[in-house]
Amino acid sequence: MTSTARDAHREGRDVSAPLLEVRGLNAFYGRAQILFDVDLAVGAGEVVALMGRNGAGKTTTIRTIMGLVERRRGSVRLDGREIGALDPYRINRLGVGWVPEERRIFTDLTVLENLEVGRRPPRDGAPAWTVKRLFELFPNLAEMPDRPGGSMSGGEQQMLTVARTLMGNPRLVLLDEPSEGVAPLIVEQMAAMIVELKKQGLSVLLSEQNVPFAAAVSDRAYVLEKGQVRFAGSMAELGANDEIRRQFLAI
Repeated sequence: MTSTARDAHREGRDVSAPLLEVRGLNAFYGRAQILFDVDLAVGAGEVVALMGRNGAGKTTTIRTIMGLVERRRGSVRLDGREIGALDPYRINRLGVGWVPEERRIFTDLTVLENLEVGRRPPRDGAPAWTVKRLFELFPNLAEMPDRPGGSMSGGEQQMLTVARTLMGNPRLVLLDEPSEGVAPLIVEQMAAMIVELKKQGLSVLLSEQNVPFAAAVSDRAYVLEKGQVRFAGSMAELGANDEIRRQFLAI
């Protein structure tokens, strides 16, 4: 890591009372180690981008935080509580929502039925979402409440996955590659949605390799390469650092 990256990484750690704090995170698939001492933090009401090329370790980081990678080491704290050894369903019950890249909606259920599957009671410190509020946030879904999930476009399914996660009234959302493989218009709507979630006080950790998209919605960024953090700092600092963008983000 360059001295610039180290300085920025220290800045990336300096988050006042972070809602999510990850320290020394290591993850393994079988004998292969994928993550190497990853440190990151997300403050309350903050959008943080986890960036890097395909295979850099972004999705593995998201999945490990969610407890979905069995072989893992390190500390994961939510609002000061250690959750690194908990099962995924227990992490979810504490207020962490996960939006997987592959969407995983129930194709035989309608939009409304998919949303009902995700419904959870309101929780302290989190926005309380209703179907009405979600339809205001996702007007496309409001036009098709009775449409089966399997009859929707990829972008519409992505919106439904996010909306279903929000029905759980999370405090933190782990959002994996929301702009991947969807139409430009849907990407714009996704960006507007993330900005609105931030206004509502929700914290978001966003896995993304679309640099303009991440820059439009995020406060800070961590850049991964081969499972290691190579840069951490504000989006403005990343935008001004040609070396980091060329070395770790250029395709």
